Amino acid sequence: MKFAGIIPARYASTRFPGKPLAMLGGKPVIQRVYEQVKECFDELYVATDDERIKEAVLSFGGKVVMTSEDCKNGTERCLDAYKRLALDCDVIVNIQGDEPFIQLKQIRALMECFDTDGVDIATLVKPFDAEGGLEMLENPNSPKVVLNANGFAIYFSRSVVPYLRGVEKDKWLQNHTFYKHLGIYAYRADVLEAITHLQQSPLEIAESLEQLRWLENGYRIKVGVTDIETIGIDTPEDLERAKEFAASVGFAWND
Repeated sequence: MKFAGIIPARYASTRFPGKPLAMLGGKPVIQRVYEQVKECFDELYVATDDERIKEAVLSFGGKVVMTSEDCKNGTERCLDAYKRLALDCDVIVNIQGDEPFIQLKQIRALMECFDTDGVDIATLVKPFDAEGGLEMLENPNSPKVVLNANGFAIYFSRSVVPYLRGVEKDKWLQNHTFYKHLGIYAYRADVLEAITHLQQSPLEIAESLEQLRWLENGYRIKVGVTDIETIGIDTPEDLERAKEFAASVGFAWND
């Protein structure tokens, strides 16, 4: 099976304009992401609609494709890039452009999901750490995932699911494994084309989670489990925390 990696990147982020070009450990964030995952792919591209990002990627020797300014999200940008490049691949991996600490074994865990029959889309989860406490579990910005016995997603929610009836809340993390969704996806090429044409669904609108649209329309999402916590960068404050984290643990970049 052939895999291609696409890293959607836009300049005009509401909370952090120019985020892909912000410096982290002496290199732009987008370069950090690219270099973290390049070993996994024969074909890896940054997909952007901004010339500044394009020039930055070319300057460090990366591959880049210009996409439409009308792309509403990373999924649409991945499809646009896939079509413009006419990529010869079975699966497209959508790598978040603001996850500079992503690890190769996380990408490989995502790819291994397609060893199972009937997989349309793959994504990753990480068990919530009991040490994080209820505050982390109940954070609506950390979507939860419920899996079936075969490792396919049943539901994604910003609420805590499942509800543990008859168990005190402060004992929930000791009595059940709750899964946190990590926002990285891989799609079969024909599925990527199809899901971008779906209309918003009731559950998606309710939870503001795009992946619910796919579940409501019958697509099967296989879930890989990782023990590695990703650190996304959504704001300038997140960037400072990322710098502190890299310094405190002596993070070994894959470059």
